[in-house]
Order: sequence, then C-alpha cells, then structure tokens
Amino acid sequence: MAWVITLLLLAGVLWLAFGGDVGGTVLTGVAMLSVGALALHGTLLRPRLAAGPDGILARTVGGAHRYSWSEARLRLRTTRRLGRDNLTLEVESGDHLLVFGRIDLGEDPRDVLDVLTALKGQALS
Repeated sequence: MAWVITLLLLAGVLWLAFGGDVGGTVLTGVAMLSVGALALHGTLLRPRLAAGPDGILARTVGGAHRYSWSEARLRLRTTRRLGRDNLTLEVESGDHLLVFGRIDLGEDPRDVLDVLTALKGQALS
C-alpha cells in the first residue's frame, strides 16, 4: 500500500511541478520521499521475524540477528498509549531486546508467541 501511495504522490509532484506551484511541489515531494522511505524499509526488512528448529532470526536495520532457542526469552507486553492498549512480542537474549508489534509480525503477537513456544518446545525436546 505504501508503494501505491508513493506513486500517487509522485504523480502529484509532477502535476504540481508542471502547474508551476513551487510550494506544493516541495511539500508533496517531501511527503513522497517520506512514504517512499517507509515503503523501502518495509520491503527490505520482511520478514522481520523467522523461526526454525535452530532458533529465531530477527531482521533489523542493523542487520540480521540469530538467537538459539536456549538463549531466547519470549514474552508479551501490553502498554497503554494514547488511550489504546498495544500488545507487543519481546525477544530478549543477553543485552539484546527486540520488540515486535502487530505490523512487524503481520499477525496478532499472541498467535506468534503460541507458534514460537511450540517450536521452542519441539526443538528443546
């Protein structure tokens, strides 16, 4: 969806540029670059979290991080922001803490925790 919005904003930039509206062109251009950067971020870092028999692979802006099942601690955390409860999945290993929300996971964090817990149980058995 972000790529579609980026293309629509690009069309708006071109339309405003040919119309001679410099201020509108600059503002729409900034919006286009911002949404485009978010779209690129979402494309390059998918999937954010993957799991297998060996453990967890988490992709972040800083690179990929691997954690074995024995070193990874998983938990759900609920926070209240702007009057809404937000549920996140936390993966902790040593000094590293990775926090994944619903958008990062593409699923409800409770469901992802259930799957990860089952995989961890099978791997450690």
